[in-house]
This record gives sequence, C-alpha cells and structure tokens, in this order.
Amino acid sequence: MSYDLAIVGAGIVGLAHALAAARRGLRVVVVDRDEKAVGASIRNFGFVTVSGQQSGESWRRALRSRDIWDEIAGPAGIEVVHSGAAIVARRPEASAVLEAFCRTAMGRDCILLSAGEAAARFPYLRGEIAAVMVSPHERRVESRDAIPRLAAWLEATHGVRFLWNTAVHGVGPGGLVTSAGPLASRLVALCPGDDLSTLYAQRLAGYGVRRSKLQMLRLMPRAPFKLRTAVLTDLSLLRYRGYADLPEAAALRRRLQREQSDHLEAGVHLIAVQSADGSLVVGDTHVYGGTMDPFSDERLDALVLEEFAAVFPGIAYEVTQRWIGTYASVDGLPVLIDAPAPNVRLVVVTSGTGASTAFAIGEETIVAMTA
Repeated sequence: MSYDLAIVGAGIVGLAHALAAARRGLRVVVVDRDEKAVGASIRNFGFVTVSGQQSGESWRRALRSRDIWDEIAGPAGIEVVHSGAAIVARRPEASAVLEAFCRTAMGRDCILLSAGEAAARFPYLRGEIAAVMVSPHERRVESRDAIPRLAAWLEATHGVRFLWNTAVHGVGPGGLVTSAGPLASRLVALCPGDDLSTLYAQRLAGYGVRRSKLQMLRLMPRAPFKLRTAVLTDLSLLRYRGYADLPEAAALRRRLQREQSDHLEAGVHLIAVQSADGSLVVGDTHVYGGTMDPFSDERLDALVLEEFAAVFPGIAYEVTQRWIGTYASVDGLPVLIDAPAPNVRLVVVTSGTGASTAFAIGEETIVAMTA
C-alpha cells in the first residue's frame, strides 16, 4: 500500500502533522521505532502555554494550537485537567514586567491582581507576593495519557496507520526505507525530536542543534488542595521570550542575578501544574549539551523545590516520582523547518514548546507541502 504522507516520529509534532494531513483527506502512516511514545512529548508538564510565548509567529501558533487542543480533547477522550495560568511576581521588578506585558496586545485578556486580591483568589499562595497575573489562555493535559489517546483516536477516527517498533534507515524519492521494508509515500515529514544522528544529521548539525535536559518531579501534598491553574514565578519571566524581551525585564534580570544566580545558571524556573489525582507536576531545569547522561542532579531538584517553597510555604508533600526529559534546542530558533528534498520536510521544535505550538506548525507544514 502507498500513502500520501509518511511521518517519522509519533510524538506530539508527528501526531500534529498526522491530524493536519488527515483533515485534508490524505492517506497517512506514522512510523516510530518504539512501541509507544516515550520521549519529550510524555515527559513534560502537558502545559499548553500561550501567554509568554515570543510575540508574533510563536504567539499566534500557540493560540491556534490551544484552539485545536480544545477541538480534539473531548472527541479523543483527553481530559483538560485545568485551564489558565497564574504568574506570581515575587518582586516589584517582576510586577513591572507583568504590568508591561498586560499593556501589549498579547496581554489584553490577562488580569493583574494586587497581593491582596491574589491572596483572596489563590489562598494556597502564601509567600511574599507583589502581584499575580492571571491568564485565561493555557490548558493542562496529562501528557502520558494524552499522547497515546491522541494516537488511538487518529487511528480509529481518521484512519491514520501506525507502524510501531519500526526503524527508519533512510528517505528516498519514493518514500522510506524501514526495518520492515520499503514504505511508499508521495510526501515525507520527519519529526525526530532530539534524535540528531539517524536522519539528516549534517543538516541538523548545520543549525547548531543541541539537547536540553530537564529534571521533573511529582509531589503529592499531604493535605489535599485544589490548584485550579498552572503557577509560574519570577524566574519564568526570563525563560519566556514574551516577557524576557520587554525592556522592563532588564531590571528583573539584574536582581535575579544577584539573588538567584544558581537558579539562572541551572536554567531553573518554576512551573507547577496539577493532575487529576491531586498530585503536582513540578519543574524544571535546563542543562545543555550533546549526549546527556540519564541521571538527575539532586542539587538541581533542590533548587526547583526551593522556588516551590517560596510561593507555597507550609505545603507539606512527598516526592513520589522523579524523571528527566531531553529535547532539541537551538538558541533563538523556536522551530526548525527544513526541506532536504522537494517532497520532504524536517520539522523539529527547538524551544521546548511542542505541546504549545505543534498543531499550528503541523497545519502550516502540510499546507505548504500540498500547495
């Protein structure tokens, strides 16, 4: 059997391309070397982030991808665990960044709360707080459940075929060379995640792609409470370009360099989201390199938990899981889209925003390939 589109990689980027292609009536096959998705797509927060994305194309893609999550979540049986985000300004300099953000087009639907208003709305935030910005745009899904459910739905509802446990050795004008034999396809989309050496390694190296290693934790509060929204802090304002590019961020950066230089050096910023069982997924860290070791650094976990305690003082918990993830990264390049051949696209999200932007990227790529 031949296909209109063969996709290599069954992570969120590959599935986003499968959805976009299937919606346009293409015959689609997805090939993955593992028996299920096990990479960055299931090792993250499941946090679809809009506010804070870099202005322009990244922000637009995040809005569109959020809308697609809303469209497919119900039909695919994916639970949206909670919505929105509360960005906690612990310092006046961070509050100034949020005030400036709210004056931009990206912040028009966001609300800035005073410390007193925030305490009334979010009683579990009990640290020193200057202000809290509430964004309505974000969504939270449980990645380790959402990704396999999305794949199953694409197969059952849209007729997408999945070839698991199948390695791809090469790409030719007629399709793919795989461990299961040749696979005929008119178009090919390569979505390899952080596999930087199997296909088109030299092209990827030309972009300066490296890996970012994250450390994540799952905490179970000893006394249950309802988070209701994602929580971020001052450190996040320097990780997300939509905030960090504002002139007001310079003063915050200077203060954080004085007070939390270890956090900045380790790429630590706090995101806390809640799962349906009441546990919290908390992270994360960013260490960059080529081949990353598979071990967690306790010092980095301690920095994450220190920031957690600063905004959730008095919340007792047990650490029930620790894990690492890796993703492809290029400084200043949110997504790498390359055309090694007229019928082939190499697509790698290089900013850790796959869940937030992949659906829009998939749509754009499929439109371009079939124009």
